[in-house]
Amino acid sequence: MKDPYKVIKYPLSTEKSLRLMESENKLIFVIDINAKKPEVKKAIEEIFKTKVLKVNTFVNADGEKRAYVKFSPETPAIDIATNFGLM
Repeated sequence: MKDPYKVIKYPLSTEKSLRLMESENKLIFVIDINAKKPEVKKAIEEIFKTKVLKVNTFVNADGEKRAYVKFSPETPAIDIATNFGLM
């Protein structure tokens, strides 16, 4: 398996990401362009020691790949964001 810190580059802190965090228990991360969904899921679970329900990926016009990560109800995304200083 790849190093989780190579797969996940950094979290995004935008208005949209904050809205998703509160309403859908999701966080948005910028990830390696070659990362696959299962790799992203494993990396997030390993880094944050939490359960991930779903990962959606998206490549924007700038060639930046983003992962929309939905966490389990037992782990609020706001708690994770607070732990690494996003909030």
